[in-house]
Amino acid sequence: MQKPKLFDTHKSFVGTVFFLVIIIVTRLFFEYQAYEEFIQKPFYFTHAKVLNAYIKTKKTKSYTVLKLRSDEGFTFYTTSHKNENFLHKGVRIEIFPNKEISFFHYLGVFYIKSRIKNSKELPYTFKDKCLNCVAQQHTNSEIQSFYNAIFFATPIVKVLREKISLLGVSHLVALSGFHLAILWGLVYGFLMLFYKPVQQKIFPYRHALLDVGFLTIFILGIYLWFVGFPPSLLRSYAMMFLGWIILLMGVELLSFTFLVTIILILLIIFPSLLVSLSFWFSVLGVFYIFLILQYTKAYNKWVISLFIIPVGIFILMLPIVHTVFAVTSIYQLLSPVLSLLFIPFYPLAIVLHIIGLGSVFDTLLLWLFHLPKESTINLLPWWLTMFYIGLSIVSIWYKRIFYVLLGISGVYGIYLFI
Repeated sequence: MQKPKLFDTHKSFVGTVFFLVIIIVTRLFFEYQAYEEFIQKPFYFTHAKVLNAYIKTKKTKSYTVLKLRSDEGFTFYTTSHKNENFLHKGVRIEIFPNKEISFFHYLGVFYIKSRIKNSKELPYTFKDKCLNCVAQQHTNSEIQSFYNAIFFATPIVKVLREKISLLGVSHLVALSGFHLAILWGLVYGFLMLFYKPVQQKIFPYRHALLDVGFLTIFILGIYLWFVGFPPSLLRSYAMMFLGWIILLMGVELLSFTFLVTIILILLIIFPSLLVSLSFWFSVLGVFYIFLILQYTKAYNKWVISLFIIPVGIFILMLPIVHTVFAVTSIYQLLSPVLSLLFIPFYPLAIVLHIIGLGSVFDTLLLWLFHLPKESTINLLPWWLTMFYIGLSIVSIWYKRIFYVLLGISGVYGIYLFI
């Protein structure tokens, strides 16, 4: 028996989308009013937390680039010529808004001139203890950065970021739905070990998906808050939460109408996602998973999971990725294999760090990170990408267009790597 759809009719879906878009536009109108008020101020005092800090040299002069998050929720870059270590500090800062800051950047991350008045050490939190605990199990700074990124969504060091990009596994380091799906399996499976025996003896009438699912959603929500609501993970959590509710209702889950609805709801709640690159990359990743599943239903589930989806996503995302990231390396062809290996590696790495044996894979990871030596630059024009995305949307309704899409991305892949 086929599950009922999220929307009974095409008209109800269009009506819902129209209503949600009106709310988004209204939300953006008020955001724009706040933006206008912000840029008209000659100066502005605020307190901010230092998210990242690194030294940059221009000609013979060195200065510190700071990424800050203010108490008001702004995330911005600024520079300081003070000879000071700003990591793990909060600052009282005077910023100087101007019209060079566009509304687009205001919603996301912008650069602004500033004057730091004073700084102070931030309190040592439980998260800091966790970061320290992980770091102390490794002697190499790149490995420390890698593990803290995949566990706690911290920024990775520039050198490692370039190496990971050459391997084509940036999606494995930036917390996203891939990590959340693994964590769901871990938490849900672990809780079921205790729930199932009790359920069978005391309350066999209870539904495990409701009870254990609720507790799993709650635990993962705490984790989302703990790591600071990274955009791609936020999108994934919202989809997981509403997906869980839809499963309980017995409604069809894997649908494009569900994806569109989730995106619009998230943009209403968090307008800044509109300009978040990681958010839109994660959305497109899910879109292509849905697209692949739509046309491969007849295949064996293991073949779909272990081969078709990893390879298909890699190929279909190539034009999208190379619109923004131009660096190309032959080692990026390892991406589907490394993505599959990451599924057992991630939970194993968590367990090893909990018991103090986190350094087990250090030698292997260092070897892997240092594999790429050469790269080329290939940047796809935006107009071609827009055409490709348009074709992707049309392929929802036409299987032949889907095969054309695969052909285009496959030929582009041959052009990139051969």
